[in-house]
Amino acid sequence: MTANPLLTDWSTPFELPPFMDLSPDHFEPAFDQAMTDARAEIDTIAGQDAPPTFENTVAALEKSGKSLTRVASTFYNLTGAHTNPDLQAIERALAPKLAKHSSDTLLNAALHDRIARLWDTRASLDLDEEQARVLERYHTMFQRAGAGLDETGKARMADISQRLATLGTQFSQNILKDEADYQLVLETDEDKAGLPGFLLDAAAGAAHERGQDGKHVITLSRSLIEPFLQFSENRALREEAFTTWASRGENGGDTDNRAIISETLSLRAEKARLLGFDTFAHFKLDDSMAKTPEAVRDLLTSVWAPGVEKARAEETDLADYARRRGDNITIEPWDWRHYAEKVRIEKHDLNEAELKPYLQLDKIIDAAFDTAHRLFGISFKELSGLPVYHPDVRVFEVMGADGEHVGLFLGDYFARPSKRSGAWMSAFRTQQRVDADQKPIIVNVMNFAKAPDGQPALLTFEDARTLFHEFGHGLHGLLSDVTYPMIAGTRVARDFVELPSQLYEHWLSQPEVLSRFAVHYQTGEPMPKALLDKVLAAENFNQGFATVEYTASALVDLELHLQTDLSDFDPGVFERQALEKIGMPGAIIMRHRVPHFSHVFTGDGYSAGYYSYMWSEVMDADAFGAFEESGDVFDPATADRLRQHIYSAGGRPDPAETYKAFRGRAPTIDALLEKRGLTAA
Repeated sequence: MTANPLLTDWSTPFELPPFMDLSPDHFEPAFDQAMTDARAEIDTIAGQDAPPTFENTVAALEKSGKSLTRVASTFYNLTGAHTNPDLQAIERALAPKLAKHSSDTLLNAALHDRIARLWDTRASLDLDEEQARVLERYHTMFQRAGAGLDETGKARMADISQRLATLGTQFSQNILKDEADYQLVLETDEDKAGLPGFLLDAAAGAAHERGQDGKHVITLSRSLIEPFLQFSENRALREEAFTTWASRGENGGDTDNRAIISETLSLRAEKARLLGFDTFAHFKLDDSMAKTPEAVRDLLTSVWAPGVEKARAEETDLADYARRRGDNITIEPWDWRHYAEKVRIEKHDLNEAELKPYLQLDKIIDAAFDTAHRLFGISFKELSGLPVYHPDVRVFEVMGADGEHVGLFLGDYFARPSKRSGAWMSAFRTQQRVDADQKPIIVNVMNFAKAPDGQPALLTFEDARTLFHEFGHGLHGLLSDVTYPMIAGTRVARDFVELPSQLYEHWLSQPEVLSRFAVHYQTGEPMPKALLDKVLAAENFNQGFATVEYTASALVDLELHLQTDLSDFDPGVFERQALEKIGMPGAIIMRHRVPHFSHVFTGDGYSAGYYSYMWSEVMDADAFGAFEESGDVFDPATADRLRQHIYSAGGRPDPAETYKAFRGRAPTIDALLEKRGLTAA
């Protein structure tokens, strides 16, 4: 019998997964064996006669389950970035099994007793900072999983975890299917009216991928749908495309997510009650920087009012432009981006079509790498011939200033039907030194439109910002410098994890970065200073819209998880009522409507936590001020502090304290309001 490649030693370069040898039927037996091995290791740790010590209990747990971690990281990176029906069926079957495995560990009475005894005697254990933090995280993890409940409570917690895992998987797969199934085929000149060449090229590429050579197809990938809404002069098609985009997950049939949402919220509320919390929001936020729903609501409402005021003024400008052009319409959500583009041209003489030729994907990647080199001394070398899961994936070796290997960075930049929408950072392997010096393998996944063969992929400025954002997450994983996996890389408080990514976005807008890397794809000429000045002058354009669509999503997420009576819950009715209550402008919708709110319902990472982006934005806007105050956005001393306290520290320090160590004080909201242009003129 041929050995399962997932369970053998990997002799691939840098121990990358042996993608060329993998098939879907390898995964289930690999998971079964890896879970069996991990269970044996955990039972040995829990059942040992020796009194608990940090080494024989906590450190031993950190060393356990290596095979399961390796198999799972490979599998779930594939199901997000390059899935297929076989992998999706395995994913559905695995969800409750893995949840049970986790519950069996976290509800193990003997193991919990060992952790509790260590926690109770922690003052006498002579632990260093990392060890103390890791012990605290284990104690908190066991408590929040229900380890302190009676047997009936533990059994119910296990059932809830398994069911939530199944629901989250189905939610995600439903959205992917809705997105993959839709295509708007542009047949006539009227269908294509107003569309610039770069968008038609991208639509031709999307058509080719779907077997419709010679045609033009708009999909629900943001890199296609948003520019279509910007430029299309065909209002009826804008409405059709927008309505389909906005209604993902609520179209009836097998992919409708509304029943999943109701059951998920009910189970989460029950879980919170079992653990002694009033609501799931109270439970979730108790282990965050924010701590309470009240603190989150205070932050969000502090930007909501000025955001709505600015958005209404923007809407007036759009309506005025439409009227002057002779368009007798009320501004609807499918009109906003279209008229905003025209008003931006009028107000700032800045046209996205004029800007895009200067934003080549390869050059923006170079800009992100060069920024990291100037800040942190690391360099990137592209490698070829390494095993990857799709031909589009690029691999870079990351090296330190001393020439030593830091890790691998994988870039997967283009949209395809096998990839879920959005953009994210993940890891095939995290940094740690618990029993070997393990270097990270980090991946950034995007959904940019692919250019026709022989042409460079061109980005919008928002695309370029997304690339810098995800690369900031990537650096958080690559520069991690801790001993224990529990606190490595991005394993930090949810409302702190967006700080490294959002902070990194600031460098994209620096003139010395754009002047070097924003060069015309045909002439090689740098972006003219006049155009660069217009880009920077227009940075706050449409920020009322951006603030409202995001903040509405965060407020609705919070209110969803404050519910206690979920009998006969209707997600659509709740969404409408919640938006009416806060005075949502009718011409804007939530950035993520509830039926396709993947951040919140594909797992509970951002549930009651979508506010995290703004919580982190308070810090990132304030943090970049440290560089501005130094007079050099690449100031070496400030960059050293940034690396030490933010990018390399992982979850070792308390997030509030490590921010203060970098900045010298706590952040203030003033910088965020100024950044978004929400302060009084």
